[in-house]
Amino acid sequence: MNRAKRTEIFARLRDHNPAPRTELNYSTPFELLVAVTLSAQATDVGVNKATAKLFPVANTPEKIFALGVDGLKQYIKTIGLFNSKAENVIKACRILIDKHNSEVPQDRESLEALPGVGRKTANVVLNTAFGQPTIAVDTHIFRVSNRTKIAPGKNVLEVERRLERVIPEEFKLDAHHWLILHGRYTCVARKPKCGSCIIEDLCEYPPSKRPDY
Repeated sequence: MNRAKRTEIFARLRDHNPAPRTELNYSTPFELLVAVTLSAQATDVGVNKATAKLFPVANTPEKIFALGVDGLKQYIKTIGLFNSKAENVIKACRILIDKHNSEVPQDRESLEALPGVGRKTANVVLNTAFGQPTIAVDTHIFRVSNRTKIAPGKNVLEVERRLERVIPEEFKLDAHHWLILHGRYTCVARKPKCGSCIIEDLCEYPPSKRPDY
């Protein structure tokens, strides 16, 4: 895919949604960090239901740490893998209190040193909470990047690095949100909604693989 076509794709996505945002509910960088940590292999809707009960009670490292693992589990037990997630969040809170003055760090190395925080989670926090032009490649972005040929790659890291190279600078800050939302609601896994896609004419997904409408 050439640069002109990529530019037009992101221009259309921007025109369609000028101010994209995560669908996770949060009001502080710490709340976002917790929500994204909980969202692994879970839906944003499910996480939002849990944090709607958790955050009014505990939304700082000190308050969540005070709940303890068992106390935190009571709030997040409807989320997949809640046992390990509770342990990771409590451990992360301890590190934030001890090493970061209870503040969420703004660099990838420090974020990835927190239990339960991988590269994707770190990228989401850096982008959404701190306005850094990172690309958090999840299953939606991986699928859209490969299917459209915006940035094909064999694994998420390869796709991430290619996206960082090829996305025009003016679109980098919001690109990851546009691609996630496009994959979540239009370029879905089983039957992409090609007939209602705003970038269908620019997409390089083979016509023979597209659904009939």
